[in-house]
Amino acid sequence: MSVAKLAPSLLKQKLHGTAELALLDVREVGQFGESHLLFATPLPYSRLELDIGALVPRKTAPVVLCDDGQLGIAERAARRLQAMGYSEVSVLDGGNAAWKQAGHALFAGVNVPSKTFGELVEHAYDTPRITAKELARMREAGEDFVLYDGRPLSEHQKMTIPGSTCCPNAELPYRIATMVKNPQTKIVVNCAGRTRSILGAQTLINFGVPNPVYALENGTQGWFLADMKLEYGSQRRYPERIDPATLTAAQDAARRLIERFQLQTVTATQVQQWLAEPGRTTYLCDVRTPEEFKAGTLPGAVHAPGGQLIQATDQWVGVRNARIVLLDGGEQVRAPVVASWLKQLGCEAYVLEGGATANVKGMAVASPSLPDLPAVSVQELKSQLEAGRCTAFDLGASMDFRKAHIPGSRWSIRPRLAADVSGASAPVVLVAGDADFARLAATELLDAGFHDVKLLGGGLAAWTQAGYATEASSGQPPDADCIDFLFFTAERHNGNRAAAQQYLDWETGLLAQLDSQDKATFKLPAH
Repeated sequence: MSVAKLAPSLLKQKLHGTAELALLDVREVGQFGESHLLFATPLPYSRLELDIGALVPRKTAPVVLCDDGQLGIAERAARRLQAMGYSEVSVLDGGNAAWKQAGHALFAGVNVPSKTFGELVEHAYDTPRITAKELARMREAGEDFVLYDGRPLSEHQKMTIPGSTCCPNAELPYRIATMVKNPQTKIVVNCAGRTRSILGAQTLINFGVPNPVYALENGTQGWFLADMKLEYGSQRRYPERIDPATLTAAQDAARRLIERFQLQTVTATQVQQWLAEPGRTTYLCDVRTPEEFKAGTLPGAVHAPGGQLIQATDQWVGVRNARIVLLDGGEQVRAPVVASWLKQLGCEAYVLEGGATANVKGMAVASPSLPDLPAVSVQELKSQLEAGRCTAFDLGASMDFRKAHIPGSRWSIRPRLAADVSGASAPVVLVAGDADFARLAATELLDAGFHDVKLLGGGLAAWTQAGYATEASSGQPPDADCIDFLFFTAERHNGNRAAAQQYLDWETGLLAQLDSQDKATFKLPAH
């Protein structure tokens, strides 16, 4: 089956048009993070068929795949998607190298559109900020202030500013009146770097909170670079329930936000009609907390916590110019807040009337067809490895392999597995925590004519639970082979001052890479 090729000039035109387009970079995470197109969505080939349904739910949507232009991964991925029924698939002719040769910028890092947006927000709104040293002075002086970490709890627990309380950005306007009673109390919002500090602070300001509000400049990294100690393992978090007496005022503020940004609310009937349309893509995103989502949501809705949906839009939305329908608990506070930012990001966002109580049924994500693999027990694998009668390939993360793996096993990843297996002793036993991930990788072997493939039942966890020893290998696989790991950002939270400063310089330098068309994508108020 032939694969169409798209010239860089035509792709550039399409990216800034109004029609739907899914631009997917199918290289692995580490490769993507080193250099990619600004509006490319990462979809590693190692997870292609597992994740494509959620990112691009409509199989007739135009899809453009890109890679480095050398190894043919985009073409391989295109044929996989065609086999799944995606009808309009093409690849960027010449890959990222051709894009650069055409005079267009390539970007390092991840979530770059959202990171860039954060920098634009600070410039557009003149978001107030304080430095780490100013915050320390406020604390020493006994000033009346509160400090909130705008990241999810999992990130907050890894490291935060001492005394900070976790309250993800989209929850801040909904819960702030419950948490802060005095309108004179200063509110400071931190994150690990810059983006969520800026967006969290500006969210409260746009919402009309009367308190003085500030972003903590450079977040935990700025605190660390100012030679102050971070806190690890904090359990402080937002209150589970809000004070009912605060809800009416919050809803009034949300309505003002809807008017200011000319947001649209939509009925359940309208959304159901949209979801049935064959020619448009509609995402249904629940922006509430993990606890609320787990307690019950609409069928087919995906959990996209509000602050994270803004911070990492490409994690949930793979189709540009698609509709994004947001739902909260029906209070109509958090969904409008998130919609206000998505609209400024250049997205087409709507607020579902009634939220999680609406009568809407979203689209079910189809599961890929995966091969059945015979399973082997840990006892069988151990015996066969010791006798040299099989070869085990660990498909887990390369950094995890360095820390602990089955003695005698080798590390590999789907794009390279068929080549790595060449000459290996049969059978090949695949080791992975996710059986579907291993089955997907096995398709490479089966298509290459290598059929003696098995799966270790329970993966590495079953091996260790059986009491068998693992081994470490600090330099294996070598860095050059670890295409699933982004070294660019790895050391910034591990006490490496140079890496932390490099990351902050990267964030603040993003704006200089934008051309006029890129800037026009964002819909922020004029400065």
